[in-house]
Amino acid sequence: MFSFIEIKKSLLTSIWFMFLTFPIMVIRVNTIYKTVEWRWSRMFWVGAAAFFLSFLWRYLMRRREASVHKAESETEPKKPFWVHLREDPRIARPVLGLMAIFFLSIPLLFSWHKMTIMTNALIYAVIALGLNIVVGLAGLLDLGYVAFFAVGAYSYALLNYHFGIGFWMALPIGGALGTFFGILLGFPVLRLRGDYLAIVTLGFGEIIRLVLENWNEFSFGPSGIDNIPPPGLFGLDLTLKQTHVFIYYLMVALTLFTIAVVRRLKDSRMGRAWIALREDEVACQAMGIDKTRTKLSAFALGATWAGMGGVVFAAKQKFINPYSFTIWESILILCIVVLGGMGSIAGVVIAAILLIILPESLKVFSDYRWLVFGAVLVMMMIFRPGGIVSDTRRAYELKTPDRKLG
Repeated sequence: MFSFIEIKKSLLTSIWFMFLTFPIMVIRVNTIYKTVEWRWSRMFWVGAAAFFLSFLWRYLMRRREASVHKAESETEPKKPFWVHLREDPRIARPVLGLMAIFFLSIPLLFSWHKMTIMTNALIYAVIALGLNIVVGLAGLLDLGYVAFFAVGAYSYALLNYHFGIGFWMALPIGGALGTFFGILLGFPVLRLRGDYLAIVTLGFGEIIRLVLENWNEFSFGPSGIDNIPPPGLFGLDLTLKQTHVFIYYLMVALTLFTIAVVRRLKDSRMGRAWIALREDEVACQAMGIDKTRTKLSAFALGATWAGMGGVVFAAKQKFINPYSFTIWESILILCIVVLGGMGSIAGVVIAAILLIILPESLKVFSDYRWLVFGAVLVMMMIFRPGGIVSDTRRAYELKTPDRKLG
């Protein structure tokens, strides 16, 4: 039960909030008739809402503290449900089967608009899985990741415009160019870490965007490039709806391929080197791990998926310009990685779907949907700081056989 002091704190919070919002919510000046309207009823609702939210906040914080103390007191902490899901095939196989049926049936169950939104979510899932290598596994804060996304998109658009290269040939080329630019970025930042690394990568992303915006002879400047052809299917003449359905299934396949590759990389020797670099860079180097090679491999492989995602994005949108690759795209992709769980593959995919679908679902709130969206992110980061699916630390135990004497 709440004490009188906590109720008093919530009451003071509501009074303070009423005082702050008084000029905006209560006073309304009509400049035409030169009158002042006093809307006192709004003051009551603002105070009631502030008191309720403060009361709810304190209740949730108390529950969170109680759960933390309970977890610390337990000798053997309970495994999260996703660990049981991964370890128990009797649960994992039916769940994965139902998920596969659901994703394959989306074009049949939902409208064209919702299918297009899901396609965008899968594109961002692939790109975020690439950033998850750099930020989640290697611990290198990259705020200019959208630059590799732009490289992939413009590589397909320009190659098709000048040389008539199709989608299937441009897809590996876009990935290769992303790898090249990832290495190009990796070399100058080998000695940087933390905030300095974030500033340099942010500058790199802005340089790419400004080059695309001002070099008219190369990238057509702010006008962008249109009439980008979609991916073909054995030379068949597809309608517009069939093309979008094909792109959706293509993204499902590319997402599964990305998950498989990133999971193998995470469990490989290189993946363990990334995690060691993230935990302690000095200790990592002292253990004999090549720090230069580890950082460059993280930047290169992370940028590869951004390049391929950019190619699919250009083919789907059929039009790109520099304003599609601003700093806010990098921030959104970074939010996906952090919200999903640093280093967690399943969490990143879930967060990508939520962060792309949630703003569209909140259209009923009209102008307040981004406020609600931001509040959801804040609540998530407070009560689930490890992300939706936090990455579990693996423990290796060496067991020796018992030897009988005699």
